Amino acid sequence: MSQELQDFQTNSSQNTGESVPPFQRSVYISTYGCQMNENDTERMYALMEMAGYAAVASPEQADVIIINSCSVREKPVHKVFSEVGTYRRLKERRPHLKIGVGGCVASLEKERLIEANSLIDFVFGTDQIDLVPSLVDRAFAKKGIVEARFHHREPYQIETLIRNPKVTAFVNITKGCDNFCTFCVVPYTRGREKSRLLREVVEDIQKLVNRGVREVTLLGQNVNSYRSPCGADFADLLQALAEQTDLVRIRYTTSHPKDFNEKLMQIMERYQQKICEYIHLPVQSGSDRILERMNRGYSRKDYIAKIKKIKEYLPQVVLSTDIIVGFPGEDESDFWQTVDLVLEVGFETIFAFKYSPRPFTKAARFDQQIPETIKDERLQRLFQEWEKWAFPFVKQRYQGQYVEVLVEEFDQKRGQWHGRSRQNKNVYFQADKTLTGQLVHVLVEEAFPSVLRGRWMERESKQHGVG
Repeated sequence: MSQELQDFQTNSSQNTGESVPPFQRSVYISTYGCQMNENDTERMYALMEMAGYAAVASPEQADVIIINSCSVREKPVHKVFSEVGTYRRLKERRPHLKIGVGGCVASLEKERLIEANSLIDFVFGTDQIDLVPSLVDRAFAKKGIVEARFHHREPYQIETLIRNPKVTAFVNITKGCDNFCTFCVVPYTRGREKSRLLREVVEDIQKLVNRGVREVTLLGQNVNSYRSPCGADFADLLQALAEQTDLVRIRYTTSHPKDFNEKLMQIMERYQQKICEYIHLPVQSGSDRILERMNRGYSRKDYIAKIKKIKEYLPQVVLSTDIIVGFPGEDESDFWQTVDLVLEVGFETIFAFKYSPRPFTKAARFDQQIPETIKDERLQRLFQEWEKWAFPFVKQRYQGQYVEVLVEEFDQKRGQWHGRSRQNKNVYFQADKTLTGQLVHVLVEEAFPSVLRGRWMERESKQHGVG
């Protein structure tokens, strides 16, 4: 990274003929999509600030606008062009303004973005994040810069860059994916799977702890397929973080059911004081026929058996999942098998979506595509059936109990303190003193699947554990 910044500074010292000197320029980044994209945006801001750019809060203030795009939602290219179009007048008033597109859409579309929209000055893929300062510099000298190739053979070596760390932080440990689920575009937008060296992850995270971070969430398209170049697996990484860092809490997302093994369960049990008992384990469908069409690599029976084993090791575990409804070929029987699995497992949170085709994926070419009206109706029914179970269950489990909360901030809009419980619930409560970064126990007075509300009293907090 340092060499890249040196190259940038060398290039910036050359006269580009631009009326706005580099050291006076500013940057605005618009972000769509997952936490990986949010992390990429924070990294870009940090790199740009190190290169002399000021981060600004609105595109009207910027000399450089970057759209960090996402291809998971519907019509992703259309959304990029739509946002770029809103900057046309800015570009007319300020000809020096440079507009770039990064992220997953850029990885897929590459030079086609510039060919289709003359307002776009540069395009870069998900493997070019660290090159952003030099790409921007080149864009000021020449239009039409495109860098969107994957670097499969290079090791995945990065340092987490967070400008102003808070109580919690997200840390990438893997990138890309090798699973090729038939509905998923990630292998085409983020490339093949690569893992960071265990030692570098541990050192990276301890540096964050030294700057005030108390909890990290490990990120990857499939974190539990992590394999360090030194041979360590994901369970080894969790153990190393629990033993070798001063973290208070460890979380991770997202896991793949086929890679969630018993060794990982054992490590979570052994270090449960640090590793939170919350697991997000996407099942996608409860039908074996649909799971096979999705190329998920496990059956309904396999998934349920794994959940039972997890609960043996972690009786207090809280589970969430992803569901796709309306996958090509899904009939009423397949759909109800999904509903039945959701209720049998007992997910406290579900993230459910209608299937929508993505470029390059096999499922986009499948026959028996489901009409939108049926997808809408099934999605609504799924939530209705889950809510009948989830709301009473969560109320019974949490209301009147104490939960341990890592306090993150004071929410100005609500006038309450906010943090998360070990079970990944957002907790809001009243307190008459500053509590940022502290572990407190909150008595839950209202409980919902994603949110708990309650009160904190210092004397009571010292006497109670998590309910």
